[in-house]
Amino acid sequence: MGLGFVPLGIAFGVLVTHSGVGWWWASLSSALIYGGSFEFLLIGMVTAGAPLLSVAVSAFLVNLRHVFYALSFPLDRVKGRLGKTYSTFALCDEAYALAAGHRGRSWSGPRILWLQLFMHLYWAGGATAGALLGSLIPDSVTGLDFALTALFTVLALDTVRDRRGDLLTPLLALLSALAARLLLPGQLLPVAFALFTAGLLARHLTSGRRPSHA
Repeated sequence: MGLGFVPLGIAFGVLVTHSGVGWWWASLSSALIYGGSFEFLLIGMVTAGAPLLSVAVSAFLVNLRHVFYALSFPLDRVKGRLGKTYSTFALCDEAYALAAGHRGRSWSGPRILWLQLFMHLYWAGGATAGALLGSLIPDSVTGLDFALTALFTVLALDTVRDRRGDLLTPLLALLSALAARLLLPGQLLPVAFALFTAGLLARHLTSGRRPSHA
């Protein structure tokens, strides 16, 4: 996963340079914001001179999914106030997918923290390298902005493979996304997550009420 962060960070750094923003923006953004998809979105908003309120609302909507991540992320294994604070700040999609997955159920708090720290370093290092080398890559190169989507697609496929016997969960996720697309396309992500969470809770309550047979 860390090796995947490096080219992804490079793609972000190159986009920063090609957008006319100073190279240092990539380092500062990746170190202090560490928002992944929002950082890609923020490039266009900065270059377009978007109002601060629009930036704040966009950041809230894009990162709202972390509220749902926190429900099952193993933060209780991380010890100390400083460790919990950094783990909360460094919670990203990839860290959640690994730590909350089947293989991460036995991981200790220090291992989770080291995982998040190295991911953060990979991202910041890749973004800085991409920004510094961005001038060497011609503007005709396309598809760099698709790098983040490609990584999410790989994570989704890995999750489906780990849960081969559970076809209802990916089907529920797909239906939630389609419903959100039809109902509120302007707020697809938070609506899809809300529908997906409601569906999972309903399934849990329904399965919990079924009588068990010895």
